[in-house]
Amino acid sequence: MKRLLILALVVLMSLGVGIANKPVRAQDEFKIGLVTDVGEVDDRSFNQSAWEGTQAAAEEYGGTADYIETKAPEDYATNIATFAENDYDIIVTVGFALGTATVEAAKTYPDILFIGVDQFQAETVPNVVGLIFPEAKAGFLAGVLAARLSTSGTIAAVLGTDQVPPVVAFKEGYEAGAKYANPDIKVISTYHPGGLDIAFVDPEWGATTAAQAIDQGADVIFGAGGKTGNGALQEVAKRSTTEKPLYCIGVDTDQWETVPEAHPCLVSSAMKLISKGVGDIVGLYHDDKAEGGNFVGDVGLAPFHDFEASIADAIKTELDSTAEMLLSGALNPDGTMATPEATPAQ
Repeated sequence: MKRLLILALVVLMSLGVGIANKPVRAQDEFKIGLVTDVGEVDDRSFNQSAWEGTQAAAEEYGGTADYIETKAPEDYATNIATFAENDYDIIVTVGFALGTATVEAAKTYPDILFIGVDQFQAETVPNVVGLIFPEAKAGFLAGVLAARLSTSGTIAAVLGTDQVPPVVAFKEGYEAGAKYANPDIKVISTYHPGGLDIAFVDPEWGATTAAQAIDQGADVIFGAGGKTGNGALQEVAKRSTTEKPLYCIGVDTDQWETVPEAHPCLVSSAMKLISKGVGDIVGLYHDDKAEGGNFVGDVGLAPFHDFEASIADAIKTELDSTAEMLLSGALNPDGTMATPEATPAQ
């Protein structure tokens, strides 16, 4: 079993124009700023992964890093401008909701590189790189794992808002992977009913929703929604017993490292390698190779940690082969097989 099921996807960069007139700085002046959405930087999930990647990149290339936590959506532009007006070289904005503010700021500050995490770029702006991920593929692997671990025939997903496309992709991939592994599986998927300002920072709702799913028979729960999802993981951990074990699956990062309260149930996490993606883009900037457009990062399943010995070899083999098919294009993340014409050459 590979310790990490990584779908090492080809990086797709649009053929946009590089950053115009990039200023030449002394190495010790290199500065990166990160702006979160309303989630906190230490959310132990999405924002934290981006911040860790930002810090690591700054250290690797001899610079400094700082962050601003957004308290309300109306502060997006002001927070971005705070870094821009203080001569930061790169500004990382985290989350789909900051997409519009990021593009608008990039047009105002053309000499700064903007990295928009989870911000698909429909049109190329020369100094904006959208760091995006094939979440449906990571969700698919999580769904296969969940279906194989379930003994009740019912699994669940506790999710952030459906206003965010990556959350929808995780959910749809999870459901498709579960059905691919077991066509008879029942999947209870629940989105947070609130808006972007609350959907990812509501662990109480996450815990309550997970408890409701368990009461309906779910014995594996996927938590995909920042602190909201963390609340679901922790609730599953509290309710898991030796007599009636429950499993949970984290999201975005290896949450074994960030949510220790979930260890009693946390079998794996559907990861987006956000830290690595941020670092890769900063490296391109450092080498004067960054271009506007979309950069597709890697995804995969985290290690099983304490559950390694309890996962059957047949499940591990199935996950390996499924990951390979998803990578090659032979298997679509909706569970259908690709036509021979659509499958990339090996």
